[in-house]
Amino acid sequence: MRQMVLKIHSRCNLSCDYCYVYESIDQSWRTRPTTMTMKTLERVAQRIDEHARDHEMRELRVVLHGGEPLLAGHDLLASALRMIRDAFPPTRFSMQTNGILIDDAFLALFHEYGVSVGVSVDGGPAETDRHRRYASGRGSYDRIAAGIARLMQPEHAAIYGGLLCTIDVDNDPDEVYDGLLAFRPPRVDLLLPHGNWTTPPPHHDRPLAYARWLIRVFDRWYEHRPVASGTRIRLFESIIARLFGLPSETETIGGEAPGIITVETDGAYEQSDALKTTTEGGPATGLALADAGVADVLSHLAVAAPYRLSAKCLSCPVVKVCGGGLRAHRYAEATGFDNPSVYCDDLLALINHIGERVRADLTQPAVVTQ
Repeated sequence: MRQMVLKIHSRCNLSCDYCYVYESIDQSWRTRPTTMTMKTLERVAQRIDEHARDHEMRELRVVLHGGEPLLAGHDLLASALRMIRDAFPPTRFSMQTNGILIDDAFLALFHEYGVSVGVSVDGGPAETDRHRRYASGRGSYDRIAAGIARLMQPEHAAIYGGLLCTIDVDNDPDEVYDGLLAFRPPRVDLLLPHGNWTTPPPHHDRPLAYARWLIRVFDRWYEHRPVASGTRIRLFESIIARLFGLPSETETIGGEAPGIITVETDGAYEQSDALKTTTEGGPATGLALADAGVADVLSHLAVAAPYRLSAKCLSCPVVKVCGGGLRAHRYAEATGFDNPSVYCDDLLALINHIGERVRADLTQPAVVTQ
């Protein structure tokens, strides 16, 4: 186990129209508890402790997730952090939030436990409010920006993890990039909208729309990396890493073996959250904290959810870079996961472009100045 995602709260204070939790085919959130109970959190800590002892685990990343995890409240969040840290002191915590509820008490907790906080925002006001809205239809940018502004204060630099942006190719890539950089993020995650061959992502009928969008952002970022902006972009860095045979830092690139376990509010173990976009119960394992340890889940994933690649992927010249892409993006109702990514053409074009730029730099003669 490399990472555990804790769904500490299963509801959200926003109603984003592309949300994979509430707007996709898997609607299991409707029957789950709103918040993790103390008993469930105690079992989480117990299972982490068992696995750490049995497998001499040296580190673990725990991601506090939702829904919106800050809806769990200060007391429950503090209890979760304390119990997990007591069970396995080397745990590194992170959180993905919309930032709206960040206050002084949460900031103090983040500092106490070293929680790296990532905020979801899609650029500036127009780009963000296109999708990230309240149920009433009102935009959320102003309150998200206020939460990020708190993290941008110099005293919070140690806990400001960065931003997550879901790509909409109808948004101008330059305006999105400028909007993100305005928040001075240490890192940006650019997320391809979840989709697959049965339920394609938006604008799948526009050839290479996502590649062109990402290439525009890459070129601006690469030309000024990272001195001008101070911002790392994990998708691009992971592609460059894979081009040199190094590990990727994202599920989207590299085809890493299963090592991420999700725990839902009711204590059920699940696979990657993105599988909620494939079928009803797509990420389910049938296992739960009450009757199974972490090793049981990892064994189940290795047998029931092998990360095999399609014949087309295996014959592709960049398969060692993309690894077939995100597994959820390979799904089709008729053939399961035995397919290339629904973003295959976009990934190929992006990887080739990045490879050409990096290789060109490596073959340039050194400039000697007197």
